[in-house]
Amino acid sequence: MTENPSELHPPFPVLSRREALQVTAGAVALAALPLQPVTAASSPAAAMNETALTITVNGRAHTLRVDPRQSILDVLRETLDLTGTKKGCNQGACGACTILVDGRRIVSCLTLASMHDGARIETIEGLETDGALHPLQEAFVEHEGLQCGFCTPGQIMSGLGCIAEGHAGSPEEIPFWMSGNICRCGAYPGIVAAVADIGGRT
Repeated sequence: MTENPSELHPPFPVLSRREALQVTAGAVALAALPLQPVTAASSPAAAMNETALTITVNGRAHTLRVDPRQSILDVLRETLDLTGTKKGCNQGACGACTILVDGRRIVSCLTLASMHDGARIETIEGLETDGALHPLQEAFVEHEGLQCGFCTPGQIMSGLGCIAEGHAGSPEEIPFWMSGNICRCGAYPGIVAAVADIGGRT
């Protein structure tokens, strides 16, 4: 009987058991190496597309070059090291990243920094004066408007916006106008009391 040529010369290399184990071990070792993701900041293409941005944050002017895809939140936290503004859901749903831009409250995670060249930005770090807390910060402490504190910077900045907009006239009105700020600890009574307290003084 004539032998099948494909049996004498298989179309793929035949590995011994030892060689197969060596290949498998090498693949496992390669998979275990840490990945080095190409971030927007490190990408050569991103560097070529950077745009100039001049903003005033808490009274201090900054001239930066930013990726046009960067949010104000990321510029504040990663470039200016102002980490008081928190990254919560990163989808504009929790309000932890609320800041004031030209006096208006916004969720900074959904706002492109490049769209606000020349803007005046206020964050939680800019509220104290000569080491003294802002009256709304003091009211949050007095009325126990916080527990874990993660949402507190956004709550306070939103509260300031709420007061400036004239929507802090009563404890019944405040929850509606601050409904975009979520407190997972449930400190809402204290938050409302703090905002109502300062709103009643202005």
